[in-house]
Amino acid sequence: MPATVEVPVSFELYPARTDAGIPALHETVRRLAAIDPAFISVTYGAGGSTRDRSLALLRHILDTTDVEPMAHLTCVGTSYSEATALIREFLDAGITRFLALRGDPPEGAAEGDDFLGDIRSAAELAQLIDRVQAERVPYGEAPVPGLPQAARVVEPHDVQIAVAAFPNGHPRSRHSREHIDALLAKEAAGATLAITQLFFYADDYLSFVDRSRTAGVTIPILPGIMPIISPRRLQRVLQLSGESLPGELAVALDVEPTAEGQRAVGIAHASALVRAVVEGGAPGVHLYAFNNHATVLDVLAAADLLPSRA
Repeated sequence: MPATVEVPVSFELYPARTDAGIPALHETVRRLAAIDPAFISVTYGAGGSTRDRSLALLRHILDTTDVEPMAHLTCVGTSYSEATALIREFLDAGITRFLALRGDPPEGAAEGDDFLGDIRSAAELAQLIDRVQAERVPYGEAPVPGLPQAARVVEPHDVQIAVAAFPNGHPRSRHSREHIDALLAKEAAGATLAITQLFFYADDYLSFVDRSRTAGVTIPILPGIMPIISPRRLQRVLQLSGESLPGELAVALDVEPTAEGQRAVGIAHASALVRAVVEGGAPGVHLYAFNNHATVLDVLAAADLLPSRA
């Protein structure tokens, strides 16, 4: 029997960049699936650059584990017809969980470039996912006991649509409430779950949830937590996210002379963050795994969210 965690957890993975990396990634899937997470999400490269590899990984999760896979989708450079075909392809493969994202500009895009396609926002993408599912299977039929020739109409299995949330505001937000207004629009468009981008302090998440609830957001908001195990990784995620430098974490990583010491600092910080948001009422925890099962499982163990391990 697999070990189980006390609160729902989920993970994000990305497709292997080369065929040589596939066996190690499959082992990571196996190790993460052993704790029975709520789902494992798989990223999707800008403009469909990892389409085949993303779908292959999603199918591997679906075929070899009991875990629900979640497919990322973005608006970047996508027409309605292309997006519709891709959603149908995922649904035909048995995937019913999606993360609808507006997406970031492709690397090298100039400021002001229109990098989006026909779909202009994550809310529009969520609406499209919902519509494609409804058109694909408008209803089902189930037999009526005792009446061999009769059938009753049953509702189709709804897709689950997650969206991104930004505890400290989106880098492109024009005013302080725009990211919350955007989350409200995503929920109105059919989103059933929000997953936050990374943050470094528990109050960033907890206060954001309070503000969102006050504004009328009702869907669950999962905290997205990324273990930062090196100064290089910290620098990279700050560039990508636009978050402010977390001074104490940055100093603690810088003064450690070894990779092992830096890893221990990152695990301690992430596990403390996990404990704090769970104690504050988070409905679960979503961990950005960087395709490394050992780090995120150690974070959960340090946060007392895994049974004792040998």
